[in-house]
Amino acid sequence: MSRRILNTPRILITGTGSGCGKTTVTCALLQALKERKKNVCAFKCGPDYIDPMFHSRVIGIPSRNLDIFLCGKEGVKTLLAENAGGRDIAVIEGAMGMYDGIGFDSDEYSANRTALATGTPEIFVVNAKGKGASLLAEVSGYLGFMKNTVKAVILNGCSEGMYPTYKKAVERNFDVKVLGFLPRLSEAGLESRHLGLITAGEIEGLERKLKILGEQAEKTVDIEELLDIAGLAEPFEAEIPEIEPVSDGKFTVAAAFDKAFCFYYEDNFDLLKRLGAEIEFFSPLKDEPVPEGAKGLILGGGYPEEHLEELSRTERTRSSIERAVKSGMPVWAECGGFMYLGKSIEKDGMEYLMAGVLDGKAKMTERLVRFGYKTLTARRDNIMCKEGQSIKCHEFHYSDSSENGEDFDAVRKSGMKSRCIVAKDNIFAGYPHIHLWSNPEFAVRFARACAAYGGVL
Repeated sequence: MSRRILNTPRILITGTGSGCGKTTVTCALLQALKERKKNVCAFKCGPDYIDPMFHSRVIGIPSRNLDIFLCGKEGVKTLLAENAGGRDIAVIEGAMGMYDGIGFDSDEYSANRTALATGTPEIFVVNAKGKGASLLAEVSGYLGFMKNTVKAVILNGCSEGMYPTYKKAVERNFDVKVLGFLPRLSEAGLESRHLGLITAGEIEGLERKLKILGEQAEKTVDIEELLDIAGLAEPFEAEIPEIEPVSDGKFTVAAAFDKAFCFYYEDNFDLLKRLGAEIEFFSPLKDEPVPEGAKGLILGGGYPEEHLEELSRTERTRSSIERAVKSGMPVWAECGGFMYLGKSIEKDGMEYLMAGVLDGKAKMTERLVRFGYKTLTARRDNIMCKEGQSIKCHEFHYSDSSENGEDFDAVRKSGMKSRCIVAKDNIFAGYPHIHLWSNPEFAVRFARACAAYGGVL
Protein backbone atom coordinates (compact mmCIF):
# COMPACT_ATOMS: atom_id res chain seq x y z
CA MET A 1 0.00 0.00 0.00
CA SER A 2 1.37 3.39 -1.00
CA ARG A 3 0.06 6.88 -0.38
CA ARG A 4 -0.56 9.71 -2.82
CA ILE A 5 -1.39 13.36 -2.27
CA LEU A 6 -4.03 14.80 -4.60
CA ASN A 7 -3.80 18.53 -5.16
CA THR A 8 -5.73 18.73 -8.43
CA PRO A 9 -8.13 21.72 -8.61
CA ARG A 10 -11.71 20.50 -8.50
CA ILE A 11 -15.35 21.44 -8.04
CA LEU A 12 -18.52 19.53 -7.20
CA ILE A 13 -21.71 20.57 -9.01
CA THR A 14 -24.60 20.09 -6.61
CA GLY A 15 -28.18 21.36 -6.57
CA THR A 16 -31.63 21.47 -5.08
CA GLY A 17 -32.68 18.07 -6.38
CA SER A 18 -33.14 15.89 -9.43
CA GLY A 19 -34.27 17.98 -12.39
CA CYS A 20 -32.66 21.25 -11.28
CA GLY A 21 -30.15 21.10 -14.14
CA LYS A 22 -27.00 19.56 -12.63
CA THR A 23 -26.23 17.39 -15.65
CA THR A 24 -26.90 20.23 -18.10
CA VAL A 25 -24.65 22.60 -16.15
CA THR A 26 -21.96 19.94 -15.69
CA CYS A 27 -21.87 19.10 -19.41
CA ALA A 28 -21.86 22.79 -20.33
CA LEU A 29 -18.89 23.46 -18.04
CA LEU A 30 -17.02 20.35 -19.22
CA GLN A 31 -17.48 21.44 -22.83
CA ALA A 32 -16.34 24.99 -22.08
CA LEU A 33 -13.26 23.73 -20.22
CA LYS A 34 -12.48 21.33 -23.05
CA GLU A 35 -12.69 24.19 -25.56
CA ARG A 36 -10.17 26.04 -23.40
CA LYS A 37 -7.82 23.06 -23.85
CA LYS A 38 -8.00 22.14 -20.17
CA ASN A 39 -6.99 18.60 -19.23
CA VAL A 40 -10.26 17.83 -17.48
CA CYS A 41 -11.68 14.69 -15.89
CA ALA A 42 -15.20 14.02 -14.65
CA PHE A 43 -16.93 12.10 -11.88
CA LYS A 44 -20.48 11.35 -10.72
CA CYS A 45 -21.51 11.00 -7.09
CA GLY A 46 -23.62 7.95 -6.34
CA PRO A 47 -24.37 4.77 -8.29
CA ASP A 48 -25.75 6.34 -11.49
CA TYR A 49 -24.46 4.96 -14.81
CA ILE A 50 -26.12 7.35 -17.23
CA ASP A 51 -24.75 10.78 -16.36
CA PRO A 52 -21.12 9.57 -16.72
CA MET A 53 -21.95 8.60 -20.32
CA PHE A 54 -22.69 12.25 -21.03
CA HIS A 55 -19.51 13.38 -19.30
CA SER A 56 -17.53 10.88 -21.35
CA ARG A 57 -19.02 12.07 -24.62
CA VAL A 58 -17.85 15.60 -23.78
CA ILE A 59 -14.31 14.94 -22.58
CA GLY A 60 -13.50 11.83 -24.63
CA ILE A 61 -12.38 9.73 -21.66
CA PRO A 62 -14.37 7.64 -19.19
CA SER A 63 -16.12 9.39 -16.30
CA ARG A 64 -15.99 7.66 -12.93
CA ASN A 65 -18.35 7.14 -10.00
CA LEU A 66 -17.65 8.29 -6.44
CA ASP A 67 -20.00 6.53 -4.03
CA ILE A 68 -19.32 6.62 -0.29
CA PHE A 69 -21.81 3.83 0.45
CA LEU A 70 -20.36 1.46 -2.13
CA CYS A 71 -16.67 2.24 -1.62
CA GLY A 72 -16.38 4.09 1.71
CA LYS A 73 -14.77 7.49 2.23
CA GLU A 74 -11.24 6.14 1.84
CA GLY A 75 -12.25 4.24 -1.29
CA VAL A 76 -13.72 7.40 -2.80
CA LYS A 77 -10.51 9.30 -2.03
CA THR A 78 -8.48 6.51 -3.63
CA LEU A 79 -10.53 6.53 -6.84
CA LEU A 80 -10.49 10.33 -7.03
CA ALA A 81 -6.73 10.44 -6.50
CA GLU A 82 -6.06 7.67 -9.03
CA ASN A 83 -8.17 9.23 -11.77
CA ALA A 84 -7.71 12.97 -11.18
CA GLY A 85 -3.98 13.08 -10.51
CA GLY A 86 -2.12 15.25 -13.00
CA ARG A 87 -5.27 16.83 -14.47
CA ASP A 88 -5.85 20.56 -14.77
CA ILE A 89 -9.26 20.27 -13.13
CA ALA A 90 -11.76 17.63 -11.98
CA VAL A 91 -15.51 18.26 -12.27
CA ILE A 92 -17.73 16.12 -10.03
CA GLU A 93 -21.50 15.99 -10.54
CA GLY A 94 -23.63 15.40 -7.47
CA ALA A 95 -26.61 13.07 -7.20
CA MET A 96 -30.20 14.11 -6.42
CA GLY A 97 -30.29 17.05 -4.00
CA MET A 98 -27.26 18.34 -2.17
CA TYR A 99 -28.08 16.58 1.12
CA ASP A 100 -29.83 13.47 -0.24
CA GLY A 101 -28.25 10.18 0.79
CA ILE A 102 -30.02 7.43 2.69
CA GLY A 103 -33.08 8.36 4.69
CA PHE A 104 -34.24 11.67 6.13
CA ASP A 105 -32.23 11.80 9.35
CA SER A 106 -28.88 12.93 7.91
CA ASP A 107 -26.98 13.66 4.73
CA GLU A 108 -24.99 10.43 5.02
CA TYR A 109 -23.70 9.23 1.61
CA SER A 110 -24.84 12.46 -0.07
CA ALA A 111 -23.00 14.61 -2.60
CA ASN A 112 -22.36 17.07 0.23
CA ARG A 113 -20.60 14.35 2.24
CA THR A 114 -18.42 13.59 -0.78
CA ALA A 115 -17.45 17.26 -0.99
CA LEU A 116 -16.63 17.37 2.72
CA ALA A 117 -14.68 14.10 2.63
CA THR A 118 -12.52 15.28 -0.27
CA GLY A 119 -12.24 18.98 0.54
CA THR A 120 -13.94 19.91 -2.73
CA PRO A 121 -15.68 23.30 -3.22
CA GLU A 122 -19.34 22.98 -4.18
CA ILE A 123 -21.08 24.98 -6.91
CA PHE A 124 -24.81 25.12 -6.13
CA VAL A 125 -27.26 24.91 -9.06
CA VAL A 126 -30.69 26.49 -8.61
CA ASN A 127 -33.48 26.54 -11.18
CA ALA A 128 -34.64 30.17 -11.24
CA LYS A 129 -37.65 29.73 -13.50
CA GLY A 130 -40.84 31.22 -12.05
CA LYS A 131 -39.23 32.48 -8.85
CA GLY A 132 -38.74 35.86 -7.24
CA ALA A 133 -37.84 36.26 -3.55
CA SER A 134 -38.53 32.52 -3.15
CA LEU A 135 -35.20 31.91 -4.84
CA LEU A 136 -33.51 33.63 -1.90
CA ALA A 137 -35.43 31.48 0.56
CA GLU A 138 -34.34 28.38 -1.32
CA VAL A 139 -30.67 29.39 -1.36
CA SER A 140 -30.84 30.37 2.31
CA GLY A 141 -32.33 27.05 3.31
CA TYR A 142 -29.71 24.97 1.55
CA LEU A 143 -26.71 27.05 2.61
CA GLY A 144 -27.73 27.06 6.26
CA PHE A 145 -29.10 23.54 6.67
CA MET A 146 -25.85 21.66 7.34
CA LYS A 147 -22.11 22.13 7.10
CA ASN A 148 -21.11 22.38 3.44
CA THR A 149 -18.42 23.70 1.11
CA VAL A 150 -20.60 25.85 -1.18
CA LYS A 151 -18.60 28.72 -2.65
CA ALA A 152 -20.79 29.82 -5.56
CA VAL A 153 -24.16 29.56 -7.27
CA ILE A 154 -25.12 29.00 -10.92
CA LEU A 155 -28.68 29.82 -11.97
CA ASN A 156 -30.29 27.43 -14.42
CA GLY A 157 -33.34 28.28 -16.52
CA CYS A 158 -32.64 31.96 -15.98
CA SER A 159 -33.28 34.69 -18.55
CA GLU A 160 -30.62 37.21 -19.48
CA GLY A 161 -32.91 40.05 -18.44
CA MET A 162 -33.54 38.73 -14.92
CA TYR A 163 -30.00 37.56 -14.22
CA PRO A 164 -28.59 40.89 -12.89
CA THR A 165 -31.47 41.15 -10.43
CA TYR A 166 -31.00 37.60 -9.15
CA LYS A 167 -27.22 37.98 -8.93
CA LYS A 168 -27.42 41.21 -6.96
CA ALA A 169 -30.00 39.79 -4.55
CA VAL A 170 -28.12 36.55 -3.85
CA GLU A 171 -24.72 38.19 -3.39
CA ARG A 172 -26.23 40.90 -1.16
CA ASN A 173 -27.80 38.34 1.16
CA PHE A 174 -25.27 35.50 1.19
CA ASP A 175 -21.50 35.05 1.30
CA VAL A 176 -21.33 33.29 -2.07
CA LYS A 177 -20.52 34.29 -5.63
CA VAL A 178 -23.07 33.97 -8.43
CA LEU A 179 -20.93 32.68 -11.29
CA GLY A 180 -23.49 33.05 -14.04
CA PHE A 181 -26.50 31.43 -15.59
CA LEU A 182 -27.76 29.12 -18.30
CA PRO A 183 -31.01 30.11 -20.05
CA ARG A 184 -33.51 27.53 -21.18
CA LEU A 185 -32.08 26.12 -24.41
CA SER A 186 -34.73 24.05 -26.17
CA GLU A 187 -32.28 23.15 -28.93
CA ALA A 188 -29.89 21.62 -26.38
CA GLY A 189 -32.30 19.71 -24.13
CA LEU A 190 -31.25 16.38 -22.60
CA GLU A 191 -34.44 14.32 -22.46
CA SER A 192 -35.51 11.93 -19.72
CA ARG A 193 -37.01 8.44 -19.51
CA HIS A 194 -38.09 5.96 -16.85
CA LEU A 195 -34.61 5.19 -15.51
CA GLY A 196 -33.45 8.80 -15.69
CA LEU A 197 -31.80 10.45 -18.64
CA ILE A 198 -31.82 8.79 -22.02
CA THR A 199 -28.32 7.42 -22.58
CA ALA A 200 -25.83 9.53 -24.48
CA GLY A 201 -25.89 7.15 -27.42
CA GLU A 202 -29.63 7.66 -27.92
CA ILE A 203 -29.80 11.45 -28.21
CA GLU A 204 -29.86 12.64 -31.79
CA GLY A 205 -27.40 15.43 -32.50
CA LEU A 206 -25.74 15.12 -29.10
CA GLU A 207 -22.42 16.58 -30.21
CA ARG A 208 -24.19 19.69 -31.51
CA LYS A 209 -26.19 20.04 -28.30
CA LEU A 210 -23.09 19.76 -26.17
CA LYS A 211 -21.33 22.35 -28.28
CA ILE A 212 -24.28 24.74 -27.82
CA LEU A 213 -24.13 24.23 -24.07
CA GLY A 214 -20.40 24.86 -23.97
CA GLU A 215 -20.70 28.03 -26.03
CA GLN A 216 -23.47 29.27 -23.76
CA ALA A 217 -21.43 28.58 -20.63
CA GLU A 218 -18.51 30.51 -22.09
CA LYS A 219 -20.84 33.47 -22.67
CA THR A 220 -22.81 33.54 -19.43
CA VAL A 221 -20.71 31.77 -16.77
CA ASP A 222 -17.53 33.26 -15.30
CA ILE A 223 -15.17 30.39 -16.13
CA GLU A 224 -12.12 32.23 -14.77
CA GLU A 225 -13.81 32.65 -11.38
CA LEU A 226 -14.86 29.01 -11.47
CA LEU A 227 -11.23 27.99 -12.04
CA ASP A 228 -10.18 30.14 -9.10
CA ILE A 229 -12.74 28.39 -6.89
CA ALA A 230 -11.54 24.98 -8.08
CA GLY A 231 -8.06 26.02 -6.95
CA LEU A 232 -9.37 26.31 -3.37
CA ALA A 233 -9.78 22.50 -3.17
CA GLU A 234 -7.91 21.09 -0.20
CA PRO A 235 -5.10 18.60 -0.93
CA PHE A 236 -5.65 15.20 0.66
CA GLU A 237 -3.71 11.97 1.06
CA ALA A 238 -5.14 8.73 -0.30
CA GLU A 239 -4.11 5.11 0.06
CA ILE A 240 -3.22 3.46 -3.26
CA PRO A 241 -3.37 -0.35 -3.08
CA GLU A 242 -0.73 -2.39 -4.84
CA ILE A 243 -2.57 -4.82 -7.12
CA GLU A 244 -0.66 -7.62 -8.79
CA PRO A 245 -1.89 -9.73 -11.75
CA VAL A 246 -3.38 -13.06 -10.68
CA SER A 247 -1.35 -14.95 -13.31
CA ASP A 248 1.73 -14.67 -15.50
CA GLY A 249 -0.36 -14.67 -18.66
CA LYS A 250 -3.12 -12.38 -19.90
CA PHE A 251 -6.71 -13.60 -20.32
CA THR A 252 -9.64 -12.11 -22.24
CA VAL A 253 -12.91 -11.25 -20.52
CA ALA A 254 -15.80 -10.58 -22.90
CA ALA A 255 -18.29 -7.85 -21.92
CA ALA A 256 -21.63 -7.18 -23.63
CA PHE A 257 -21.84 -3.56 -24.68
CA ASP A 258 -24.53 -1.87 -26.77
CA LYS A 259 -27.76 0.08 -26.21
CA ALA A 260 -29.27 -2.84 -24.29
CA PHE A 261 -26.24 -3.51 -22.05
CA CYS A 262 -24.27 -0.39 -21.19
CA PHE A 263 -24.35 0.09 -17.40
CA TYR A 264 -20.82 -0.46 -16.15
CA TYR A 265 -18.51 1.10 -13.57
CA GLU A 266 -15.33 1.95 -15.44
CA ASP A 267 -13.29 1.36 -12.29
CA ASN A 268 -14.51 -2.27 -12.27
CA PHE A 269 -12.93 -2.77 -15.69
CA ASP A 270 -9.78 -1.00 -14.56
CA LEU A 271 -9.43 -3.27 -11.54
CA LEU A 272 -9.88 -6.41 -13.67
CA LYS A 273 -7.29 -5.10 -16.12
CA ARG A 274 -4.79 -4.61 -13.31
CA LEU A 275 -5.42 -8.21 -12.33
CA GLY A 276 -4.48 -9.37 -15.84
CA ALA A 277 -7.73 -9.21 -17.82
CA GLU A 278 -8.08 -7.80 -21.30
CA ILE A 279 -11.65 -6.59 -21.89
CA GLU A 280 -13.21 -7.32 -25.29
CA PHE A 281 -16.66 -5.90 -26.02
CA PHE A 282 -19.36 -7.51 -28.14
CA SER A 283 -22.96 -6.64 -28.99
CA PRO A 284 -25.85 -9.02 -28.32
CA LEU A 285 -28.14 -6.57 -30.17
CA LYS A 286 -26.08 -7.24 -33.30
CA ASP A 287 -26.32 -10.99 -32.57
CA GLU A 288 -22.57 -11.18 -32.07
CA PRO A 289 -21.38 -14.36 -30.31
CA VAL A 290 -19.19 -14.36 -27.22
CA PRO A 291 -15.74 -13.50 -28.68
CA GLU A 292 -13.58 -16.46 -29.53
CA GLY A 293 -10.89 -17.02 -26.96
CA ALA A 294 -12.79 -15.36 -24.10
CA LYS A 295 -12.08 -16.84 -20.69
CA GLY A 296 -14.79 -14.96 -18.82
CA LEU A 297 -18.08 -13.22 -19.57
CA ILE A 298 -19.70 -10.08 -18.13
CA LEU A 299 -23.28 -9.11 -18.95
CA GLY A 300 -24.00 -5.65 -17.52
CA GLY A 301 -27.22 -3.83 -16.90
CA GLY A 302 -28.96 -1.51 -19.31
CA TYR A 303 -32.22 -1.41 -21.22
CA PRO A 304 -32.99 -4.94 -22.49
CA GLU A 305 -36.70 -4.16 -22.01
CA GLU A 306 -36.43 -1.52 -24.76
CA HIS A 307 -35.04 -4.02 -27.29
CA LEU A 308 -36.94 -7.23 -26.62
CA GLU A 309 -37.84 -8.13 -30.20
CA GLU A 310 -34.22 -7.77 -31.33
CA LEU A 311 -32.87 -9.70 -28.32
CA SER A 312 -35.38 -12.51 -28.81
CA ARG A 313 -33.86 -13.06 -32.28
CA THR A 314 -30.22 -13.17 -31.14
CA GLU A 315 -29.74 -16.87 -31.84
CA ARG A 316 -25.96 -16.71 -32.31
CA THR A 317 -25.44 -14.75 -29.10
CA ARG A 318 -27.74 -16.94 -27.05
CA SER A 319 -26.20 -20.16 -28.37
CA SER A 320 -22.68 -18.93 -27.66
CA ILE A 321 -23.63 -17.94 -24.10
CA GLU A 322 -25.20 -21.36 -23.53
CA ARG A 323 -22.00 -23.05 -24.76
CA ALA A 324 -19.86 -20.79 -22.60
CA VAL A 325 -21.89 -21.56 -19.46
CA LYS A 326 -21.90 -25.30 -20.12
CA SER A 327 -18.15 -25.27 -20.70
CA GLY A 328 -17.57 -23.77 -17.25
CA MET A 329 -16.66 -20.23 -18.30
CA PRO A 330 -17.01 -17.78 -15.37
CA VAL A 331 -20.06 -15.56 -15.92
CA TRP A 332 -20.99 -12.38 -14.04
CA ALA A 333 -24.38 -10.86 -14.92
CA GLU A 334 -26.13 -7.86 -13.39
CA CYS A 335 -29.70 -6.58 -13.68
CA GLY A 336 -30.39 -6.40 -17.44
CA GLY A 337 -27.71 -9.02 -18.07
CA PHE A 338 -29.33 -11.25 -15.43
CA MET A 339 -32.70 -10.80 -17.16
CA TYR A 340 -31.14 -11.79 -20.49
CA LEU A 341 -29.73 -15.01 -19.00
CA GLY A 342 -33.23 -16.10 -17.94
CA LYS A 343 -35.86 -17.90 -19.95
CA SER A 344 -37.90 -14.87 -20.98
CA ILE A 345 -38.86 -11.24 -20.37
CA GLU A 346 -42.52 -10.21 -20.34
CA LYS A 347 -43.62 -6.69 -21.24
CA ASP A 348 -47.09 -5.34 -22.08
CA GLY A 349 -48.53 -8.84 -22.05
CA MET A 350 -45.98 -10.19 -24.55
CA GLU A 351 -43.33 -12.75 -23.63
CA TYR A 352 -39.95 -12.74 -25.38
CA LEU A 353 -37.51 -15.64 -25.23
CA MET A 354 -34.03 -14.90 -23.88
CA ALA A 355 -30.85 -16.97 -23.40
CA GLY A 356 -32.50 -19.56 -21.15
CA VAL A 357 -29.42 -20.58 -19.15
CA LEU A 358 -31.19 -19.59 -15.91
CA ASP A 359 -34.68 -20.72 -14.88
CA GLY A 360 -36.14 -17.34 -14.03
CA LYS A 361 -38.67 -15.42 -16.08
CA ALA A 362 -38.56 -11.62 -15.80
CA LYS A 363 -41.59 -9.38 -16.02
CA MET A 364 -41.76 -5.59 -16.33
CA THR A 365 -43.77 -3.80 -13.62
CA GLU A 366 -45.02 -0.25 -13.11
CA ARG A 367 -42.83 0.54 -10.11
CA LEU A 368 -39.30 0.30 -8.81
CA VAL A 369 -38.63 -3.11 -7.28
CA ARG A 370 -36.35 -3.54 -4.21
CA PHE A 371 -34.78 -0.15 -4.99
CA GLY A 372 -31.79 1.12 -3.04
CA TYR A 373 -28.48 0.42 -1.31
CA LYS A 374 -27.83 -2.91 0.40
CA THR A 375 -25.05 -5.09 1.76
CA LEU A 376 -24.76 -8.55 0.21
CA THR A 377 -23.41 -11.47 2.28
CA ALA A 378 -22.71 -14.85 0.72
CA ARG A 379 -24.58 -17.87 2.02
CA ARG A 380 -22.25 -20.27 0.19
CA ASP A 381 -18.86 -20.31 -1.52
CA ASN A 382 -19.02 -19.07 -5.12
CA ILE A 383 -16.81 -17.75 -7.91
CA MET A 384 -16.80 -14.24 -6.38
CA CYS A 385 -16.26 -14.95 -2.70
CA LYS A 386 -16.40 -17.39 0.17
CA GLU A 387 -19.35 -17.96 2.46
CA GLY A 388 -19.78 -15.07 4.89
CA GLN A 389 -17.95 -12.47 2.79
CA SER A 390 -19.76 -9.23 1.92
CA ILE A 391 -19.93 -6.50 -0.69
CA LYS A 392 -22.06 -3.36 -1.07
CA CYS A 393 -24.60 -3.06 -3.89
CA HIS A 394 -27.34 -0.92 -5.39
CA GLU A 395 -30.58 -1.95 -7.12
CA PHE A 396 -32.61 0.13 -9.59
CA HIS A 397 -35.04 -1.75 -11.81
CA TYR A 398 -38.69 -1.89 -12.80
CA SER A 399 -38.77 -5.62 -13.47
CA ASP A 400 -38.89 -8.69 -11.25
CA SER A 401 -37.96 -12.31 -11.80
CA SER A 402 -39.64 -15.54 -10.80
CA GLU A 403 -36.18 -16.75 -9.66
CA ASN A 404 -34.11 -13.97 -8.06
CA GLY A 405 -31.67 -16.38 -6.42
CA GLU A 406 -31.13 -17.49 -2.84
CA ASP A 407 -27.35 -17.50 -2.47
CA PHE A 408 -26.81 -14.06 -0.86
CA ASP A 409 -28.55 -12.23 1.95
CA ALA A 410 -29.28 -8.59 1.05
CA VAL A 411 -29.66 -6.24 4.02
CA ARG A 412 -30.73 -2.59 3.94
CA LYS A 413 -29.53 -0.04 6.46
CA SER A 414 -32.99 -0.31 8.04
CA GLY A 415 -32.34 -3.99 8.72
CA MET A 416 -34.85 -5.24 6.14
CA LYS A 417 -33.61 -8.49 4.59
CA SER A 418 -34.15 -10.37 1.37
CA ARG A 419 -32.33 -13.00 -0.64
CA CYS A 420 -30.88 -12.70 -4.13
CA ILE A 421 -28.14 -13.78 -6.55
CA VAL A 422 -27.81 -17.05 -8.40
CA ALA A 423 -24.30 -18.17 -7.42
CA LYS A 424 -23.85 -21.72 -8.62
CA ASP A 425 -20.89 -23.42 -10.25
CA ASN A 426 -19.44 -20.78 -12.62
CA ILE A 427 -22.26 -18.18 -12.46
CA PHE A 428 -22.77 -15.05 -10.38
CA ALA A 429 -26.00 -13.40 -11.55
CA GLY A 430 -28.71 -11.21 -10.08
CA TYR A 431 -30.33 -7.80 -10.02
CA PRO A 432 -27.83 -6.03 -7.70
CA HIS A 433 -25.09 -3.88 -9.21
CA ILE A 434 -21.81 -4.23 -7.30
CA HIS A 435 -18.74 -2.00 -7.25
CA LEU A 436 -15.62 -4.16 -7.04
CA TRP A 437 -13.77 -1.52 -5.01
CA SER A 438 -16.27 -2.21 -2.22
CA ASN A 439 -14.44 -5.53 -1.77
CA PRO A 440 -11.60 -6.07 -4.28
CA GLU A 441 -11.40 -9.72 -3.24
CA PHE A 442 -14.47 -10.29 -5.43
CA ALA A 443 -12.49 -9.02 -8.42
CA VAL A 444 -9.49 -11.19 -7.49
CA ARG A 445 -11.59 -14.35 -7.26
CA PHE A 446 -13.40 -13.64 -10.54
CA ALA A 447 -10.09 -12.91 -12.28
CA ARG A 448 -8.56 -16.10 -10.89
CA ALA A 449 -11.55 -18.13 -12.06
CA CYS A 450 -11.15 -16.67 -15.57
CA ALA A 451 -7.40 -17.31 -15.57
CA ALA A 452 -7.94 -20.88 -14.37
CA TYR A 453 -10.56 -21.49 -17.05
CA GLY A 454 -8.08 -20.13 -19.60
CA GLY A 455 -5.28 -22.32 -18.32
CA VAL A 456 -2.97 -19.41 -17.43
CA LEU A 457 -3.24 -19.51 -13.63
